[in-house]
Amino acid sequence: MGLCCGAAAALLALVCIVIARIFIVLRRSDTPEPRKRGSASVLVVVGSGGHTTEILRLVGSLSASYAPRHYVIADTDRMSEDKVRALEAARTEERSQPQYTIHRIPRSREVRQSWTSSVVSTLYALLYSIPLVFQLKPDMVLCNGPGTCVPLCASALMLGVVGMKKALIIYIESICRVESLSLSGKLLYHLSDYFFVQWPTLQEKYPKAVFLGRLV
Repeated sequence: MGLCCGAAAALLALVCIVIARIFIVLRRSDTPEPRKRGSASVLVVVGSGGHTTEILRLVGSLSASYAPRHYVIADTDRMSEDKVRALEAARTEERSQPQYTIHRIPRSREVRQSWTSSVVSTLYALLYSIPLVFQLKPDMVLCNGPGTCVPLCASALMLGVVGMKKALIIYIESICRVESLSLSGKLLYHLSDYFFVQWPTLQEKYPKAVFLGRLV
């Protein structure tokens, strides 16, 4: 009984912290500038290593109408930010004002991290993801499998649940996934608006998935 009460108290405290963080972030945030007509703001979830390479190739193929682009990187990722800035420098060239922002949140799961501790770290990442997504209010979330995308996509779903804005969740499974989905893919398969795979074997196993060939 005492254990149940303790868990309930911890959950209540977590909910209160999330609500408080949303309130504080929204109070402090400046009124966003209206975006250009016909444009769509994109929240891009940047993983690390191969995930970063793949997602930046996808972003590089997007037209200029997908702006501003809000990149979210795990706080322990020391390399991806430089790659994002290099890509954006090549895109903007002579433009005087950048069309992107970079944000960091705690990593939801490290490599070889235990499942039990992953639940705790994911909830911790959610504390930062919800206020950030509520502040940015993206039109779409673009991700390709890093664990960091789970709390961000959950936050985007909450954005629609509370009636603030419907954000499309677009998930592209990594090219290295041939026979089975990643853990993030399995979690977001039923929650995403568009779910892309890059191998026909996956499309056969998961009917909702869309196979358009190699995307990266």
